[in-house]
This record gives sequence, C-alpha cells and structure tokens, in this order.
Amino acid sequence: MKISELAQGCAISGEDKDITGISQNSKTVSGNFLFAALKGDKVDGRDFIDGAIAAGATAVLAQTGSTIPKSVTAITHDEPRLALAKIAARFYRVQPKTIAAVTGTSGKTSTVQFVRQLWQMMGHKSASVGTLGIIGDGIERYGSLTTPDSITLHQDLAMLALDKRITHLAMEASSHGLEQYRLDGVNVGLAAFTNLSRDHLDYHKTMESYLAAKLRLFNDLLPANGTAIANADMAEFPDVVAVVKKRGIKLMTYGSAASDMQLVKRSFNAHNGALGQDLELNIAGKKFSTHINLVGAFQAANVLCALSLVIASGENPAKVVECLPKLQPVRGRMEWVGAHKGGAVYVDYAHKPDALEQVLQALRPHTQNRLMCVFGCGGNRDAGKRPMMGGIAKKFADVVIVTDDNPRNEDAASIRKAVMEGALSVGGSGATEIGNRADAIAEALNMMSAGDVVVIAGKGHEQGQIIGSQTLPFDDVAVAKNIMNGKAA
Repeated sequence: MKISELAQGCAISGEDKDITGISQNSKTVSGNFLFAALKGDKVDGRDFIDGAIAAGATAVLAQTGSTIPKSVTAITHDEPRLALAKIAARFYRVQPKTIAAVTGTSGKTSTVQFVRQLWQMMGHKSASVGTLGIIGDGIERYGSLTTPDSITLHQDLAMLALDKRITHLAMEASSHGLEQYRLDGVNVGLAAFTNLSRDHLDYHKTMESYLAAKLRLFNDLLPANGTAIANADMAEFPDVVAVVKKRGIKLMTYGSAASDMQLVKRSFNAHNGALGQDLELNIAGKKFSTHINLVGAFQAANVLCALSLVIASGENPAKVVECLPKLQPVRGRMEWVGAHKGGAVYVDYAHKPDALEQVLQALRPHTQNRLMCVFGCGGNRDAGKRPMMGGIAKKFADVVIVTDDNPRNEDAASIRKAVMEGALSVGGSGATEIGNRADAIAEALNMMSAGDVVVIAGKGHEQGQIIGSQTLPFDDVAVAKNIMNGKAA
C-alpha cells in the first residue's frame, strides 16, 4: 500500500513508496517497512531510527519537528500514536462486523466474556480481546495487556475476521489504551461504561483525567450512529449522558435505578449446588425472571451490561435472557477453587479498593463462620490505594493476611507495611503479615474450619509473580488446589 494511502492526515516528505509492513520495534523491521518512532516512558523510538533504516525501513513516522534522515520518507504528526493507529487500521483493513468496547475501572473482563458467551449462544462466531488475551471460536491466546498496542490490535482484528471468520467481537478498552490512541481506527459500534473508582492514579494523576481518558471512547471512538451503554447507578452517569447527548448518540441504560435494563430484585439462591442469584428484570417495560450462577451484586451488574450490549446488537431480549443461566464464570473473577474443611475457597482479581470491597461484601452472605482475605498490593503502581485496601480488608473480613502481590521493582516489605498500617487504622489487632504468597495462602487454608470462606485476591488469572525484573511462575488457583490436596504449594 502506498504511503499516501496509509498516512492520510500526516505531513509527508519524500517518495510515495509501497509499504509491506509496519512496526514500532526496530528489531522486527524488514524491507519496505514503515517504522513508527514513538516516544515512550522509558525509551524514545527516535533513538532507533538508524537501526530501523539499516534493517530495511523506507519510511519513518515520528512527532512533528523530529529529525528524520532524508534517505527515507518522513511522516510526521502532532499525535504520532493516533496517526499510527489509523495507519494500522488502513494497512490491515479488515475487522469483525460487530465490535463492542467496554471501559470502566472494574468489570471489563467479566462483561466482555459474558458478551462473547451470549453471542455464541445466539449462534454467532464471536471472540473477546482483553486482559485474558484473545478467546473465541477456534482460538485461545493469552495476552499481557488489557488493550494491545495499535499495530498488534489491528493485526489481530484482521486475523479474527479473515482466518477465524469471527463476526462479533467484544473487547476491553483500558484508560491507558484510550489515552494512548491504541483503539483509534477500530470500528466500534457499541460502547459501554461499567463504573469508575480509584485506580491508575500513578499514571493519570487525578480522577478527572482518569475519567476523561475513559470518556474518549464516547467522545472520539464511537460513531454518531453507534449505541452507548451506561450504568445508571454510577456517579459519573451524567458525564456519559452529556457526551452522548451532545453527539446525538443513542443511549441504553442499565442498573438498579430506573433504566432501560433495570434490576428490580436480586436474591441469593443455589442451583444444582452452585452458588448464584435469582434476578428480576424490567427490560423496556417487560418483566423477566432468571438465574445466574455467579456471586455478587457487581457480577449481576456485569451481566446487565453484557445483556444490554447483546440486545443493542440486534438480538431478541427474551431469547438472550433465556441464555443467562448458562453463563460460565470467568477465570480469576470470583472463581470457585473448591470446598475445603467444610468451607469454600475463591480467587479474585480484585486489586483496587472498590473491587476488594465489592468482593468481600459479595461473599459475606455466603459465609456462615469467618470471612478470610489474603491479598497484597502491586509495586510501581498507585501507592495511595495501599492503606485504603488494608482498611477495607480489615473492615469487611474477619481474618486478614497481607502478603506480596507483584512487588516489581519496589521493596516488598515497604508495600506490605503501608497495607498493614491501613488495616491497623481500622482498629483491633490489624492483620497478619506473611510476605511469601504461597505461605500466606497455606496459612489461610490451614486456619479454615467449617463455614469459613477464603478469598485470595489481587492476581486472579495471572500465571506469574513479578519480582524485580523477573516473572516467576505463580498461579493462585493452582497453589490453593495443591495445598487443599495435601501437596506442596
């Protein structure tokens, strides 16, 4: 494809050459490639321009004002990440016909998985992209980023549409991905906002900028003929309404408040031995009763969001509601590990204050004796949430064991200390500190007795623990199961 076709809207200086590939990593550049020299937090891609040219790059994309050798075609833009996303979209061209994007602090992963499952039950070739990687008909590939870089994302979209024949895609839209233009160029037809609570302030600095990043999905990505889905119960609901009203976008709402998809009543119930809840719904004036094999008010909210997206995509409400009891729990999201000593063990990804509180409150009604929580906080992330989470754990759990999460390049003991101080501030004896995560899990399971519920929080589906520059194999579910079966952690 010609540079002039790819780089529309950019300043172009040099020969209008044919491009056979695009990359932002100089090590993967080949002949006739376009190299995107982007400035990151740790490295500046412009430092690798010479290497990319030596590897065969014939065009270079960079920030306006950058120095680019005259031996290649120079492509410049005030927002090179935005330009790259649109270049990638034009280069790979093909995407699934129906794409739903979900943003919010919590619930993105569960919601997109529920949407994927419901579309599959309705007979569509569907897939999901997000924290768990790519999951769908004929593919399961683990990923490390909630929202991949724009080149990888558009390459994957083309692969799903062409190779896997996927017609319906549900994807997570992280605040980082939205602010860094990774999702630009994606043909989003449906967009949902689940909730907003404290997270990623190490990056966004303020809740205002965090919200602004989320709202880019509705301000800039969702076309005027698309449909927005919003949680009517969240404090930021008026912000979403203001954006979609200004742009003339159709809005569908859900929640316990008056809405298009209203949760009228929720009650605990067990079907075939599995914990769950019965739901009474009012969908556009029609009443429905159903059951979901999922625990917690937040999971009921995620189901409502997924239900709204699927109905907004054109499916019959009654037929979609019939599928809800068949929804399967999501890996690492309130995942039931098994029964132990007359109690129950769960693993959840909750690594934010609001999410941890929701998980503990969701499990309390199912706890006949003690509610026990094992968790830690990650390093090189928002330090302000550490004492908050310690206080929340102590307030809502009977037994709290503070351990390591992913300390990364921070001192693990210092992270635990901040969490412990938060637990102590609530009053009482505070929490127990056990740095080694496997030992902490073992301690909780050894302490269990009949009627206890243990939740191991923070890492969920993750298969490794990041310590320094190393990622060591670690799976909360596998560790817990080994201990429960009398094996070494």
